[in-house]
Parts: sequence; C-alpha cells; structure tokens
Amino acid sequence: MGTVAGAGALRLPGLHGYAVEFSPYCPGRVACAAAQYYGMAGCGTLAVLEQNEAEIVLLRSFDWNDGLFDVTWSENNENVLITCSGDGSLQIWDMAKTKGPLQVYKEHTLEAYSVDWSQTRGEQLVVSGSWDQTAKLWDPAVGKSLCTFKGHEGVIYSTIWSPHIPGCFASASGDQTLRIWDVKTPGVKLVIPAHQAEVLSCDWCKYDENLLVTGAVDCSLKGWDLRNIRQPVFVLLGHTYAIRRVKFSPFHATILASCSYDFTVRFWDFSKPNPLLETVEHHTEFTCGLDLSLHNRGQV
Repeated sequence: MGTVAGAGALRLPGLHGYAVEFSPYCPGRVACAAAQYYGMAGCGTLAVLEQNEAEIVLLRSFDWNDGLFDVTWSENNENVLITCSGDGSLQIWDMAKTKGPLQVYKEHTLEAYSVDWSQTRGEQLVVSGSWDQTAKLWDPAVGKSLCTFKGHEGVIYSTIWSPHIPGCFASASGDQTLRIWDVKTPGVKLVIPAHQAEVLSCDWCKYDENLLVTGAVDCSLKGWDLRNIRQPVFVLLGHTYAIRRVKFSPFHATILASCSYDFTVRFWDFSKPNPLLETVEHHTEFTCGLDLSLHNRGQV
C-alpha cells in the first residue's frame, strides 16, 4: 500500500467507532458512525472528518440518542448521509444544516446494524439490515420502506449493494450464510453457507460481478463465485479474532483489506501464493470500521 507510514489520527473522546466511509465526492472527507460504551448503552455521534495537509480535523458532528452502527453517503447529494442505530431507526442528515436529522425512519424492531446507498446509475435506493433478521429497501424520497426481505435465521450484520447489477444486494448474517437478493423479487435469490460461524461482513469485487468476499467470527476471509458456490475461490487466514469488516480495493481486482477484533488491519492479494501483504497495528482496541478511498490510491 505504501502509505501506512503517513497515517493520521484523531481521537473522539468517549466514543467508539463502528463504521467509516469515504465521501464519493470530496477526497479526504470521511464519515464515522460512533457510539458510547461500545454501543451497549448511551448515545451515538456521526462525525464528518477531513484530512488536510497537516492533520485530520473534525468538520461536523451530529448526535443521536442511541449508538450509531453504520453510515453511507448519498450518491446524489454531497452533503447528505444516512446512519442507522441501536433503536432500529435510520437517520438522514444534511451537512448543510446545523440541526438534527432531516428524516428518521423507524421500522426495524431491533438494532439497525447496516445501511448502504446503491451505486448503480438511475436508482436512488437504500438497503438496511437489522438484528430483527430482516433487510429493508428504502427510497430516501419516500417516508416508509418499499419492501422487507425475510429469510435469514439470525442477525443481519451487513447489507451491501452490488456495484454492477442494478437492484441486487448481498447480506451477511449470524446464521452463517451469505445471501443474494434482487429487489424485483421478494424471496432470496441465492443462499451460500459461507462459514461455520457468524458472518459479520461481506463486500463485492469492483471488477467481477460474480465475486464476493465474506469475513467471519472464525477469523477467516472467503471468496465466493456466484456461478459455483460449492467451494470458496480463496480462503485467507491470519487474523486471530473475529473479522469485523472487509472491503475490496477500488483500484486492484485482487486486493482487499480487512479489520478485526484483534486490533489489526490487514491487506491481502488473493492472487499471490503468500496473500498477506501487510499487517497494520495502529489501533489499541477493536477495529470495527474500514474503507478505501475512491480518489487517493492507497488511502485507507
């Protein structure tokens, strides 16, 4: 990666970060969803950070009365973000406004743990995943969910849109499966028994519409080809505790990054005989959030 030595740090006292996401519009701008007391009690904060030449600065922050577990940027307005929280609600925020959320959607009956804004052109759709074992589809312009997806038999930890196929998303769950859904059909499209442990994270390859990766409590990362799900395409071992988040590189078809409860961030190239490229040990606590910049190659 070559840039890890240039890491910047910003401390948010009393808050534990759950998710980070780079702005698709502004290089160096990052949203962070955070919670007090490791998300088990207390409030949450959406922090928008910006890296300048010298340091990382806090640009804006918004508070919510429950822990915030995930964040996604709007794909049609550079100032709009959506977070999801422990009270089961989604919040729409506008950085141009000083006050609280523009809108709150509360339909999930337990913690809302994942939220993602679709990246394919021509649709403005948001998907959320919850501990109530459902995923919900939203149009941010409509005040209620468009559809509810049922089928998982455990907590949904991650819901991620395909960057290639309109209306298609993946979900990862405590029921040990990765599932593929199509918003045009109510039932699940594909069920992949991905791990013999809770699956906490998944992501789509940016260069191959059939390739996904999962990260699980069994400390492994596995690659899955949707055309043949009998065996994983690759298995990456090295983390010593549960893998909390995994993301494919936007610049390299075979590079991905993962972070874990073992406090580390690891970079991998699954095409190599020795796939572990680098282990970064900057954090001193559970590492829950991770993203790779779309603008600056190598910035994480």
